[in-house]
Amino acid sequence: MTSTTKVVPDIVIGRLPLYLRALTYLAEESRELTSSQELSDRLGISPAQIRKDLSHFGEFGKQGTGYNILFLSQQLQRILHLAEEWEVVLVGAGDLGHALVHYGGFEGRGFRIAVVFDRDPQKIGKKLGESEIFDVEAMPTIIKDMGIKVSIIAVPASDAHTVADTLIESGVRAILNYAPITLSVPPHVQVQYIDPVIHLQRMTYYLA
Repeated sequence: MTSTTKVVPDIVIGRLPLYLRALTYLAEESRELTSSQELSDRLGISPAQIRKDLSHFGEFGKQGTGYNILFLSQQLQRILHLAEEWEVVLVGAGDLGHALVHYGGFEGRGFRIAVVFDRDPQKIGKKLGESEIFDVEAMPTIIKDMGIKVSIIAVPASDAHTVADTLIESGVRAILNYAPITLSVPPHVQVQYIDPVIHLQRMTYYLA
């Protein structure tokens, strides 16, 4: 008899970080308990949907008392594999790369930009934040040596495919892509896209 692993829909996984962020804000307000209704009010997601999403992973609340914020936060961190800090490769030391390094929102939430790569000889060897900028040619060796699995692509669209291929060959399994292009990657590699123009174009539909 073979056992099967329950597959959680990707759309559910995508909402878990939203719940974790809301719980973090509640904890900063020195709160101890919350409810699906309060989370719903903050996130615009129905209470029933929140309860259904969490039920994929167990029972975290008690009827009549709601959720313990600290406990639920810890459980979501465990589910999302955020108990330890993930080192991140950043490819691209241009304006966007500078902004990401100085963003300040990664640390404390499970991530740290550990190494930066660029192909511009004028940038290689210089510092970006606390990281030295290395030549992209050194990516395979450095990434493999450091065992990094997470990356951010902040290069022009014309370079993104080549960069992604090198990252994957070097062992990276998760890519956050800022380049305005869709990447073709193997099934075991996760890709998320951030293109502000796409989101603006989506919103302008509703402005007519």
